[in-house]
Amino acid sequence: MDPAGSPEHVVAYMKKSVIGELKEIYPDLLDDTVISLADAMSRIHAASGKKFIVIIDEWDVLIRDQAANLRVQEEYIDFLRGIFKGTEPTKYISLAYLTGILPIKKVKTQSALNNFDEFTMLDASNLAPYVGFTEEEVRELCQRYHRDFASVKIWYDGYRLAGWNVYNPKAVVSVMLRGEFQSYWSDTGTYESIRPLINMDFDDLKKEILAMLSGGSVKVRVRSFQNDMVTFRNKDDVLTLLIHLGYLGYDQKNQTAFIPNEEIRSEFAETVEEDRWDEWIALGQKSAELLDFCISSEA
Repeated sequence: MDPAGSPEHVVAYMKKSVIGELKEIYPDLLDDTVISLADAMSRIHAASGKKFIVIIDEWDVLIRDQAANLRVQEEYIDFLRGIFKGTEPTKYISLAYLTGILPIKKVKTQSALNNFDEFTMLDASNLAPYVGFTEEEVRELCQRYHRDFASVKIWYDGYRLAGWNVYNPKAVVSVMLRGEFQSYWSDTGTYESIRPLINMDFDDLKKEILAMLSGGSVKVRVRSFQNDMVTFRNKDDVLTLLIHLGYLGYDQKNQTAFIPNEEIRSEFAETVEEDRWDEWIALGQKSAELLDFCISSEA
């Protein structure tokens, strides 16, 4: 977004930059009339027979960072749809690989790009052992860096993906290098997303959080989630987002959410305590106002 100047110019910047590179490589196949990236790749394939591999890292950055800017999101989704959707892209694209936190954005109830195979925190399928460190890998790291495996397991294990025990990779790297058992989530950009989501308190969401803090699990329906950061219709949508962000684990068989480990438990506990402190302050202010009113009335 930085070289583009603003979120509103991201799509135009990407088109101009990539088409410019393609013109340098295929000057005889593309002229100045080509303004569509999909058209550029289609023309190159038609003339040369070559196909493309398209890789987009953090594909969902506009969906997350520009959550309230629907115009930017719609333009971006239309851009992606133009590149990947339909029969023509199958001619000029050999592989498309998109990574990000959120699944492909839904338009109404359907995916805007339903020709992708998705691997998520709800169902990682055969990519499960590559989401984070596996237990075997963590054991080896603990031996190499002389860390206590049992403690690492308590703090950073808990994600169950397709039969694999998956550990938070960032936290494992941090504890191996620093030797400190603590939550490393505060260093991530998603930390501040927890509190307002819990404060929505859809259908007594806070009670569900407290139940999970006590070691329980709660039922969650994941199908209604629109794969963005603003469209929340019920507590299930909030819980589903927290699963995708890694703040909750998900039991695919039982369709339940749970707090996976001590790292996440400490984050939720801190958030809940902050909320209680705010409530106590608010209650104290109201009590003081009531006392002032009673004194002035008595006077």
